[in-house]
Amino acid sequence: MIITTGNDVAGHDIVQYLGIVRGIVVRSTGIARGLMGGLRSLAGGNIPEYVAVCEEARQHAYELMVQHAQEAGADAIIAVRYDATEFMPGSTEVLAYGTAVKVQKA
Repeated sequence: MIITTGNDVAGHDIVQYLGIVRGIVVRSTGIARGLMGGLRSLAGGNIPEYVAVCEEARQHAYELMVQHAQEAGADAIIAVRYDATEFMPGSTEVLAYGTAVKVQKA
């Protein structure tokens, strides 16, 4: 499947728009990562434990978005974006979304 942040797919014509697809994940840091991350935050700088949680959440949301597009019969997803919102203290919602389309070679 072709996945792009652009609004078109080079070398292909969009022949059908199937609608918005999304993947949503709500993640917390967990006790071990939260404790280590909290300690590291006292010193400032990058916090690898929090980076790992964020990256895992983005990857999982991305995979759910792709699964949603496959279920819709898409060949590609265009205009892909991520959004993140603090759901509650210590938990963050990560949303991956885009437009599922059918394409053909130009």
